[in-house]
Amino acid sequence: MSKKQVPVTILTGFLGSGKTTLLNHILEDPSHGLRFAIIENEFGEVGVDEKILSEKSNEEIIEVMNGCICCTVRGDLVVALKNLYSKISQFDAVIIETTGLADPAPVAQTFFVDEDIREMYTLDGIITVADAKH
Repeated sequence: MSKKQVPVTILTGFLGSGKTTLLNHILEDPSHGLRFAIIENEFGEVGVDEKILSEKSNEEIIEVMNGCICCTVRGDLVVALKNLYSKISQFDAVIIETTGLADPAPVAQTFFVDEDIREMYTLDGIITVADAKH
């Protein structure tokens, strides 16, 4: 029996580009009818976005602290995704919001390199947010 593959979208962009604003819009919009698990990648010891993310959403939020899930903390991303999969009945898709300092390519590679993750998830897309005004 094959596992249900959960779609994953990586949300990336420089600091202040509007990633969290877009994420809030997605979470607050009832028209898509989807439930999301959110993986927040924060740089530093204290997460900032949890205070900014909509309190109305009742989504699963996991923070991967201390910077780049793209390099030293990529093992934590794999662990977080494996743990999250045990709650598959609670969500339809995953959104990973990277820190504005991260290169999204190694994050995306996680879905092709790790065999367990490849069976559980499918990389649905990478969205890059850019601040067109500045």
